[in-house]
Amino acid sequence: MWFKNIRVYQVAEPLQLEPTALETALSAFKFSPCTGQEAVRSGFTTPLHPLVGQYHYQLDQLWFFAIKRQEKVLPAAVIQEELQPKIDALEQERGKPLGRKEKQALKEELVQTLLPRAFSRSSVTQAFYDAKRQRLIVNTSSASKAEEVLSFLRKALGSLPALPWLDQNRFSQALQYWLSGEQLPAGMLLGGEAELKAPDDEGAKVKFSNHLLTADEVQSHLEDKLVTRLELANGERSTFIVADDTGIKKIRYEELLTGQNDELGWDEVLPRLEADLLVMHAELDEIIDKLEQAVAGE
Repeated sequence: MWFKNIRVYQVAEPLQLEPTALETALSAFKFSPCTGQEAVRSGFTTPLHPLVGQYHYQLDQLWFFAIKRQEKVLPAAVIQEELQPKIDALEQERGKPLGRKEKQALKEELVQTLLPRAFSRSSVTQAFYDAKRQRLIVNTSSASKAEEVLSFLRKALGSLPALPWLDQNRFSQALQYWLSGEQLPAGMLLGGEAELKAPDDEGAKVKFSNHLLTADEVQSHLEDKLVTRLELANGERSTFIVADDTGIKKIRYEELLTGQNDELGWDEVLPRLEADLLVMHAELDEIIDKLEQAVAGE
């Protein structure tokens, strides 16, 4: 359960999390599958493993949550195949083309008839609240999925004063400095991946992968483009990509970290999960701290 993409939020006030009351609050919004006519449904699910039958899990000062989302899959091609004959028949009956609103109404009616026969696709988005740092970390690169987790936590807790952890403009400016080799976060090095985009209407892009980012052909693009993605390495422990929307993506933990608890094996699942989660949290905590300090100019 190593988080591979994260979005970070700073919680303005400490959350009051009493285990029994919290479990009751979360269970009021638990996941249940879509009914026949529903296209999507979400709710809290067990955050770590089926062995954990609760909707939250506490590990030291970390509180884990997860949202399960189920969607009915109706490919556009399938809808169109069913819809077009209906449109043709009505147009022939009336002797004139259907208007846009009529076609849309016909499509919505058709979708409702197809939903009970549609396949379902499920996904789980995990998150944890760090009570010591008052941070909420969501395991996703998608802003909309992260907001869904926040939305459900707000419903369950009554309120959740959480905001993105960094100012986006300052972070974007920091990316420019870091690619140029200036003011890099403490102990971090440039990786081999970067993406830059021109700020004008045309928005010309250039991408580099497995490339020496200090090379002139990369650095010259800083004159007229903004960095949108940049790979960094935190020593020999992990590499990751920071994006101009403040997301941290494609986190790769090196063997130095992932192998720390190998001696525990997997005969007992929960102790191994807990040990790995603590190692993961320590690394993410260090990465976030270093990025914050670099953006702040400390």
